[in-house]
Amino acid sequence: MRQSENGSVTPLIIGFAVVVAMMVGVVVDASAAYLRRQGLNSAADAAALAATDGIQGEEVYTHGLGKRAEIDPVAARRYVEDYVASSGIRRRFPGLDYSVQTTTNTVVVRIVAPMDLPLHVPGVGTDVAVSGTAASVVVVSD
Repeated sequence: MRQSENGSVTPLIIGFAVVVAMMVGVVVDASAAYLRRQGLNSAADAAALAATDGIQGEEVYTHGLGKRAEIDPVAARRYVEDYVASSGIRRRFPGLDYSVQTTTNTVVVRIVAPMDLPLHVPGVGTDVAVSGTAASVVVVSD
């Protein structure tokens, strides 16, 4: 006599549905984090450019260029602070924090902001921080 196989496909379908749902969640969260990082990279780029443009302009008008324009770390931080305060990026990225590092001719800005993921996938933490980094270099050419 032949045994009935009714109902044996149901667990397989449920299992596939769970796997597909988790994959959708991971893709949605990864896409949201990627877009957030792109926005932070743009903000960091604008802040770094604001710092080097401000310093270059100040240096040229007060001391001339000479052989090379050197970056003043205090002035670079001030220009980045001014940019962050006036640009409205704190409203766009609540909880934003940033750091400024300088060398003799480079300003590096790193911006970090917390993010609430759209979907909560098991195994992924709820405290997610995304960062963006950009650098701007002062080059004096003849």
